[in-house]
Amino acid sequence: MSKLFLVGTGPGAIDWLTPHARNAIGEATDIVGYGLYLEMLAPLVADKQHHTLPLGAEVGRARVALNLAANGNVTALLSSGDIGIYAMATLVFELLNEPEEPGFNSAWLDVEIEVIPGISAMQAASSRVGAMLGHDFCTISLSDLLTPWQTIEQRIHAAGQGDFVVSFYNPVSKKRDWQLNHARDILLTYRPASTPVVLGRQLTRDDEHVRIITLGELDAKDVDMFTLVSVGNRETRCVTTPQQQWAYTPRGYAAKLEGAQ
Repeated sequence: MSKLFLVGTGPGAIDWLTPHARNAIGEATDIVGYGLYLEMLAPLVADKQHHTLPLGAEVGRARVALNLAANGNVTALLSSGDIGIYAMATLVFELLNEPEEPGFNSAWLDVEIEVIPGISAMQAASSRVGAMLGHDFCTISLSDLLTPWQTIEQRIHAAGQGDFVVSFYNPVSKKRDWQLNHARDILLTYRPASTPVVLGRQLTRDDEHVRIITLGELDAKDVDMFTLVSVGNRETRCVTTPQQQWAYTPRGYAAKLEGAQ
């Protein structure tokens, strides 16, 4: 059987892997992914054939997975978070849609593909502080490696104008450290400096660190490539209980509650 599972493995911890994803990994004979992802799932993939490629070799990873599946191996291509969000699933379908490109294998078209979503970093960050994504939200990647900065900037303005909660993926890297502060300055033209911001680093992993700051305090020097940054909208609020400080974005139920009294 030519079968390819595209599996989102969640934000990190193995217990955040969905049962559906766990079953797909169990069914596969061959596992394709970045080495760190396979290490984090070691108890589940120990008896599988491993095919690891480094960061930056995403196209190669997708080709390996498609070729393995086309050759009759039940294959799982793994990606952290949700494999359909800034991840490998879209690349697989791009390859399928480019029959004129070198290396295209017509046998890929006969592969049965199943996409299995995972819990994304923005969901994990929101859950750690309460309900940051309680109303309309969007995600924006600040990496201009594949998307022109002008396009990214337009999207940040649009998110600000629409008053969306914004989760920034790829906020900084070793070679790219100015975009986050620029994005902050754009959003400050649409919402107050007191707007809650969640910084979630290494979410669900042993060295997880989550904190709530304000938009005015946000600075790229406090963020790295392992950090998810979520900026609240104009209605996002914080509430402190004896256990911790929480952040939530209301949907407007308060007005309905007042009307019911």
